Amino acid sequence: MDALDGGALVPAPHVARPLRLLPFRAIRLTPSRIGSPASLRAFTRPDDDVAHRLRRWERRGYLIHDAAPAVYLHEYTADGLSVRGLVGALDIARRASSRERAAVYPHEGIHLDQVTELAERMTVMRAQPAPILLVHRGPRHVRELLDKVQTGEPLQDFTDRAGQHHRVWAIREPSELAELESSLADSTAVIADGHHRYAAYLRMHHQQEAAATSAGLAMLVDQDDTPLHLGAIHRTVSGTDLGAVRALAAELGAAWSTTGHDGAVAALAPATLVLTDGGEWATLAVPDPTRPAVDWLHGELIPRLAGRVRVRYHHHADGALGAARRGTIAVLMPAPDFDQVLAASAAGHLLPEKATSFQPKPNVGGFIRSLHDE
Repeated sequence: MDALDGGALVPAPHVARPLRLLPFRAIRLTPSRIGSPASLRAFTRPDDDVAHRLRRWERRGYLIHDAAPAVYLHEYTADGLSVRGLVGALDIARRASSRERAAVYPHEGIHLDQVTELAERMTVMRAQPAPILLVHRGPRHVRELLDKVQTGEPLQDFTDRAGQHHRVWAIREPSELAELESSLADSTAVIADGHHRYAAYLRMHHQQEAAATSAGLAMLVDQDDTPLHLGAIHRTVSGTDLGAVRALAAELGAAWSTTGHDGAVAALAPATLVLTDGGEWATLAVPDPTRPAVDWLHGELIPRLAGRVRVRYHHHADGALGAARRGTIAVLMPAPDFDQVLAASAAGHLLPEKATSFQPKPNVGGFIRSLHDE
């Protein structure tokens, strides 16, 4: 049975190696429309007009539809950080017989209702509107090939509406494509962003096995080349207090220390959380420093808290701290290490929801894959 057929929160099925990024005919919004809130809304509205809107935009010159397939080298710069990666059609046609044969590792679970909604939306629009983001530790000779590609004139060089700078090269030379295919074959990538879209790709192929659905639009970034920043997503936990957490921490063997604001914030570390109710401040050192702190928090501590607790997520510490009050604890999280995420996903262990924040992500509109092209 396909893993997408059961349960409310499940792992996506594994795609088998070799990892293959296939050439495709990219559709790209014109630079003035990439990074525009209106463009983002156009792809996220759950209505039936997206396919018509894409055709209308192409007639009006808002879209560039490449005449020939390619694997693309995309370099983008945001907030002073430059990232480059390969954009192609990820081969998803084969399921892995074992986890050891997997080409792509999810590290978070998926909600089936979101998968269904996304699969239906992409089926109606006949397009995959943005690449999922994959991260791996790539071979050195691929980096050397990309360096060579970048000595040529870029296909595009522009700054979008939101301030991201982009440079794009099309890789069409058969020898270079063959070198990429052979070099990436044994790679294993982690999903950095797009777990539900990845699962929606698989759902679409499961429902209709065809050339168009046998691949999903993806961008592959080498963490040893231009690393993405792996940031923390903070929490607030309502329905409990610091006294209850302190008592439970003692039972679990986690070291608790009451301190002031400055001391607590300074102590935030890979295996140390910071907690506050807006008045009292404390640090909590998890017992196993090799385990991601967010995994310990959700796997050990939160399930054991008495009563009904509610967890909210905050991408910025100020948001969590601003919500701290009596009955609501702000938990400042350390960012997981990439190798921790890789090791957990390779072992088949799913991290909690909102465990990671890979940044920066490219703005929507740079690459679209039409299902009509297959």
